[in-house]
Amino acid sequence: MKKAILSIALLSGFFFAASLSAQTETSGREKVYRATHTKVTELKHTKLKVNFDYQKEQMNGEEWLTASPYFYPTNELTLDAKGMLIHEVALDSNGKRSPLKYDYKDDVLKITLDKTYQKNQDYTVYIKYTSRPNEVKQQGSMAINDAKGLYFINAQGKETGKPTQIWTQGETESSSAWFPTIDKPNQKSTQEIYMTVPDKYVTLSNGIMKDSQKEANGLRTDHWVMDKRHSTYLFFMGVGEYAIVKDKWKNIPVDYYIEKEYEPYAKQIYGNTPEMIEFFSKKMGYDYPWAKYAQISGRDYVSGAMENTTATLHGSDILQKPGQLIDENKWEDTIAHELFHHWFGDLVTAESWSNLTVNESFANYSEYLWNEYKYGKDQADYHQMEDVNRYLHNPSDFRKNLVRFGYDSREDVFDLVTYQKGGGILHMLRNYLGDDAFFAGMNDYLKTNEYQNAEAHQLRLSFEKVSGKDLNWFFNQWYFGSGNPKITYSSTFEPVKKQISITISQNQDQPFEFPLAIDVYDNGKPKRYNVWINAEAKNTFNFEVSKNADLININADGVLLADITETKTPEQYLMQFTGSKELKSRYNALNGIKDQIGKSPAAIKLLSAALKDPYFRVRIKALELMDLSASDQFKALGSDVEKLASNDPKTLVQGAAIKALTKTKDKKYAPIFEKGMSAVSNAVKANSVAGIIAIDPSRINALADKIDLEGASDDLLEILLPVVVKNKVTSQMANIAQIAAFYPFIIPQNPELGKAGEAGFNWIMSSDNLEATESITKMLSRTKGQMGDNPQVKMMIVQMLKGGLGKKMDLLKQNPQNAGSINKQIDAINKTIEDFK
Repeated sequence: MKKAILSIALLSGFFFAASLSAQTETSGREKVYRATHTKVTELKHTKLKVNFDYQKEQMNGEEWLTASPYFYPTNELTLDAKGMLIHEVALDSNGKRSPLKYDYKDDVLKITLDKTYQKNQDYTVYIKYTSRPNEVKQQGSMAINDAKGLYFINAQGKETGKPTQIWTQGETESSSAWFPTIDKPNQKSTQEIYMTVPDKYVTLSNGIMKDSQKEANGLRTDHWVMDKRHSTYLFFMGVGEYAIVKDKWKNIPVDYYIEKEYEPYAKQIYGNTPEMIEFFSKKMGYDYPWAKYAQISGRDYVSGAMENTTATLHGSDILQKPGQLIDENKWEDTIAHELFHHWFGDLVTAESWSNLTVNESFANYSEYLWNEYKYGKDQADYHQMEDVNRYLHNPSDFRKNLVRFGYDSREDVFDLVTYQKGGGILHMLRNYLGDDAFFAGMNDYLKTNEYQNAEAHQLRLSFEKVSGKDLNWFFNQWYFGSGNPKITYSSTFEPVKKQISITISQNQDQPFEFPLAIDVYDNGKPKRYNVWINAEAKNTFNFEVSKNADLININADGVLLADITETKTPEQYLMQFTGSKELKSRYNALNGIKDQIGKSPAAIKLLSAALKDPYFRVRIKALELMDLSASDQFKALGSDVEKLASNDPKTLVQGAAIKALTKTKDKKYAPIFEKGMSAVSNAVKANSVAGIIAIDPSRINALADKIDLEGASDDLLEILLPVVVKNKVTSQMANIAQIAAFYPFIIPQNPELGKAGEAGFNWIMSSDNLEATESITKMLSRTKGQMGDNPQVKMMIVQMLKGGLGKKMDLLKQNPQNAGSINKQIDAINKTIEDFK
């Protein structure tokens, strides 16, 4: 599972403050021990025959469930079955059915079997039922914002521009909303599904399609078979009008189910998948273990993406066009993440939600591995730095254990600790063990537990088995403990001994032990020392130097997951930037001088050096920090920025350079802006539009519709939102929801942008535009979990939505002929208001 994350940087300060105010003395403390589900029954095989009622948004199902007692004899089978109608329950013996007594209430189906069965004595129960997903009562979470299992999208085809689709979402325990089952991660089963659908639609499920038969009345039945065991939450169905773009890895089909509008770009979006399969297979010494790999996207998806075995489902944000893709395939990390789950999560599955990190931390770390292999260590380090910083800057997560046996809801474990912190911990373990032992340990874990369930202790045992090292110290503090080191340091120089003494202080309650890389700069040159920090408040080390150190760089390799407080001069940051090979040290140095630009010549020199850095994100950061309207910066940097605007190999850098030039409002750059208007790149085109408007505001009306904001970055939205709103560019209305939905929180930090966002919100609420209205309500719903349990935040959201609701009611009175569309918008707003109350 890959979560959808709110990325508007402007909101981070507000929600950071909200999360602080929401903390209590007991935040994150364990309350109830969440034991692994007790296995009374062992599922063996699940056979389903289903068809769909598009008008009622229901599914008619027949199920043949083969099972046996897990260990102790029993005459009862207890299944999860959420929101269903149960029509018939019978014992099936070679096709002959004998009715069985059953009791169905509170979403639990208890079946009395015909006799007491012994361990490994199989029986098959037949169940005829109706799945009614709209009757399911369980709630979603921060990671998965809805939990009704089966989703009908535009089922009656009344929403213009939206395809009709059906898709399922099983994690955490929602598969039981579309078929009766034991809906726990430690239950695995083989499966087969017969799906009857209108012939115009294609279907996708786990495993291989064995057969497809035409039926009467324009229908077709596809028979999908999964002959290897996997957990019930990974069962999947997808139905819709998709093009299927064929690819392969070795002899294994690799298919991309894509909306037909995006078919020409399928290989640009998904095309690295076979190379990823090859890379991951070799890296772990364990070939991709399934019969096929398919990927599909779903409209209105309730999260980011989901690793259904052999049939990954992505949210529709994966659908990108050339203008976006030439800048960056923003979904490539997610593609890697979900693929890697097919080893860590699908092949070997967490035995309980408490141990979810053995699924998700590895999937998170796969993004590092892929970036390192494909794009280099700088790209991998940058990606992980961003991930880990999100955890470090969220204080509510400090008290949470990585393996968490106490939580209010199983949905709560889908958080920055399980994912981002977990990935950072694996990176530390890799660096401690070394690559050979680390990847051999992963291989042993997979082979030892394949097609079964496992927990963090089994992960530890595999790494210990391979490396010969005791790792209890590591797992106790990082997996079964909470928090991270909070470090300060000091130094003294003894000129007689020519020795520097460095004291590392840990300022959190429970000290950690860990290896630490320290660079000591002597005469401007760094020397690396790798030391061991004991679990003590203070550790002191002495190093030989020719004079007092010019600079001390703690965590110089960037491996340790820690808060480090330090103060350095611009000259020291410049030395750190030029002397460090590691991306994190260079990037931290660049960040360190942001308040000194315009005050210190060293800061300008650092910016100049950063413009020539081999890694493009460093060049972008330097461009973002500078202000070329200042004469000293323009004199030192202007020429280099102009070259980047025209010639940088990365279009994102070109766009950032054009944005930097725009601040000069100098008409001599008009040719660069005019040329950029015809670029494929969204980043280049949007910033060029902004540049032209800056030097010639009279061209606003002619240029307002020149750029497609679908999938645009936050920066581009900030640039063009005021233009779109002021000029009422209706084609862009849905794309401004990302800012318009949060205008109350933006106004205090950026009044100009916030007021434009408010105008955009009111424009949307006064218009009959279902897509734009739902963009706002869905954006709010998706980010609810990230806002903290703060009454002030909820009240502001509710007040904003009530104001929008009033505008929709007025619109309905004025346009009764459009009641169908407007009422849907009113319903969406009302539902979101209820969610925030």
